[in-house]
Amino acid sequence: MYHFEKRKEHIKMNILVVGGGGREHAIITALSGSPRVDKIYAAPGNGGISRLAECFPVKATDIEGMVELAKKLKPDYVFVAPDDPLVLGMVDRLNEAGFKTFGPRADAAVLEGSKVFSKALMKKYNIPTAAYETFTDADKAIAYIKEQNSYPAVIKCDGLALGKGVIIAKDFSESEAAVKSMLLDGKFGKSGSEIVVEEFMTGPEVTVLAFTDGKTVKPMISSMDHKRALDNDEGLNTGGMGTIAPNPRYTEEFKKECEEKIFKPTIAAMRAEGRPFKGCLYFGLMLTPNGAKVVEYNCRFGDPEAQVVLPLLETDLTEIMDAIWEERLDELDIKWSGKSCACVVMASGGYPEKYETGKAISGLDENGQSDKAYIYHAGTKLEDGKFITAGGRVLGVTATGDDLRSALDKAYAAVDTISFEKAHYRKDIGKRALGD
Repeated sequence: MYHFEKRKEHIKMNILVVGGGGREHAIITALSGSPRVDKIYAAPGNGGISRLAECFPVKATDIEGMVELAKKLKPDYVFVAPDDPLVLGMVDRLNEAGFKTFGPRADAAVLEGSKVFSKALMKKYNIPTAAYETFTDADKAIAYIKEQNSYPAVIKCDGLALGKGVIIAKDFSESEAAVKSMLLDGKFGKSGSEIVVEEFMTGPEVTVLAFTDGKTVKPMISSMDHKRALDNDEGLNTGGMGTIAPNPRYTEEFKKECEEKIFKPTIAAMRAEGRPFKGCLYFGLMLTPNGAKVVEYNCRFGDPEAQVVLPLLETDLTEIMDAIWEERLDELDIKWSGKSCACVVMASGGYPEKYETGKAISGLDENGQSDKAYIYHAGTKLEDGKFITAGGRVLGVTATGDDLRSALDKAYAAVDTISFEKAHYRKDIGKRALGD
């Protein structure tokens, strides 16, 4: 899937990747295709990742443990992939210990770590987003919602909440219950001690990941996530049941608008605030009747968006990492394949609520792969040479094609050959994009 030209002057590098999900498997797969890379380590990694990287049982949020591991392994780079360690300041500590990193420092990762911060930044620098107010007092928040009398209403926790801290309330009673659950009942702990109440926007959603060195921003291929657990966008919100790239709703016109009104102004705003953002910045966008607006920022590669964007990348990821670290991204011409990519997530039955693990997975070879598609492991373990389920989202079955329909056909053909007890997946990934 990844083919790079070998440059004579390359010195082989070792890279430690922090995290253990499908996104990290996608990152590690991209890195493993580079002729510049000698050894990849992962912490904690997972069953599929263990076939490409040496895994160590250090939690992604264990900052001191990760610094100690880095001191032992002496990698040329530490790639911090998940949101929690970035927001907690893992990059800062690794930099202090003398390690090169990929990922933003804590004062920049706050773009995802605090919705109150990100909304205030957008208001200050005129970056288009939904109208909003912030609250720490439940009575005031409820009074504001009653006064606005506009539904659905969107109520968000300020901090990280495993993707579950956003409630779209269809009427006043749901809005009131959401506010009370966050501010009075402490359902989301500290993350919900301050909330954002914002207007409900309509229009197609688009995700655009972007490489940035704090000065220059280079958007990647657009994508479309499918968050709901069930077909036809029904059921509970999940971490993502599948994704496709590119997103056909993201036209050249919207692309130009987003670059000029959202991407460049965001990077300039963070720099002006003394918080330069270096790494991958995720723009969650809505293409509303009044133009493109920001739904949210994430401070890292999306999951499962990374699984469809990175297979289309033709430039060596390590070259991009160097350019970002050295703040010379403007000199790099990043190339993409021009193909389409689709990822269908196979999840444990019951996800995103209660689900069972420890189920044997059939249909994979000794490397956890299939000859029909590329398999990104999200929640697996390798025991006695066999892959078993170890999470809610288990596998990201991914394929590229000359167009979206052929990529989806390949991905679903592979899904049909893989099974585990109570496996669940959506059968309509990409349907909206195809207009079916």
